[in-house]
Amino acid sequence: MNASALIAEDEPLLAENLRAELISQWPELRVVASVTNGEAAVERALALRPDVLFLDIRMPGMTGLEAAQALAEDWSDDAPFPLLVFVTAYDQYAVQAFERQAVDYLLKPVTAERLAQCCARLVRTLDERKAAPQAVQQTVDQLRELLAMASVSPAAAATRLDVIQAGVADTVYMVPVDEVIYFEAADKYVRVITANKEHLIRMSLRELLPQLDVQRFWQVHRGTVVQARYVQSAHREESGKVVLTLRGRNEKIVASRLYAHLFKGM
Repeated sequence: MNASALIAEDEPLLAENLRAELISQWPELRVVASVTNGEAAVERALALRPDVLFLDIRMPGMTGLEAAQALAEDWSDDAPFPLLVFVTAYDQYAVQAFERQAVDYLLKPVTAERLAQCCARLVRTLDERKAAPQAVQQTVDQLRELLAMASVSPAAAATRLDVIQAGVADTVYMVPVDEVIYFEAADKYVRVITANKEHLIRMSLRELLPQLDVQRFWQVHRGTVVQARYVQSAHREESGKVVLTLRGRNEKIVASRLYAHLFKGM
């Protein structure tokens, strides 16, 4: 069966141009879907299981990197993980980061020559994978490194939070960050969980993360950040996920494959 691809690009003209160039450069490739945002890319990719994903980095809402992260967390072990191609206008530093990973990148505007090189690499990699199937975990490891590189930005130097100001009606609760067991994304809000109380703040997890001390607060899922000292135990499952038991809370927290490496015995 011919290889299949999904395109995620929020600019329709660029998406159509990429589709047309792919048909020209790689006639055997089936473009099974073209979507305009990261959320739709995740939904359609999980349903269609394409061989290749072309992901625009800067899409509204969920970015291309965040979409790839979501797929890595939710992808089933019974299917090869798609080859990732990021379409980007990033600077040279980020491009060098992409080059060190087992993914490819295309700089906007995409040239026919560069796309031809990309297609040749994808065909070669797909052929190699048929002979020796690549485990999802190997791609997850590579994606984790890429996410870490792309997260380096001036925002990372923001002043660290000492207190969370959680407003409820006419009252503002001053919650010491040291008392927070974990943060959990909830649409446009973040749940702030302590041993005795739960608060809701009008902020995205993406905005909150740069203000937290990464030595103390570990991201364990795309939507969950836990304070490490409140993790009592970590149980690794066959799927590669890790189930966390917390001090002061009864619920369990799941660490995805992207972050399972944080929980290893010394």
